[in-house]
Amino acid sequence: MPGNSAVVNVVVAGLGGQGVLKASGILADTAFRAGLDVKKSEIHGMSQRGGSVSSDVRFGERVFSPMVPLGEANFLVVLAASQVEVARPVLRPGGVLIHPGLLDETQLTNKRSLNVALLGVLARQLDLADNLWHAAIRAALPEKLHAANLQAFAIGRNP
Repeated sequence: MPGNSAVVNVVVAGLGGQGVLKASGILADTAFRAGLDVKKSEIHGMSQRGGSVSSDVRFGERVFSPMVPLGEANFLVVLAASQVEVARPVLRPGGVLIHPGLLDETQLTNKRSLNVALLGVLARQLDLADNLWHAAIRAALPEKLHAANLQAFAIGRNP
């Protein structure tokens, strides 16, 4: 993760119904629980019809704007392979692309947990404690989904 005073820029992108907004909310909550200043914005697009959806999450010691400038994302988390090239322009040179191909999706007990599994992959890159991630996952989801999503996070976090 960039130095403590640096702002970390993450864009989560995918298709409507894939959990883009849920994933960005979990990330924002985790950073907030770590005591960081967090800003988040969402672009719904045609989310109700399976269209492109993206959400910017920025966190650090002090964040002034919720929007990640084009070409400035440190991390791009893409939930649908079809959206990789659509979203790639937001990634900075040397930025990290996280996509479904990095996971063995057959390990997921619930395919709808892919968004949380990819957060696990992202967590490898960030200096945010697992207990904070776990608390944010539990806070964002109903209890009946906790076990499957905590397992999905672990699959992404510990390949």
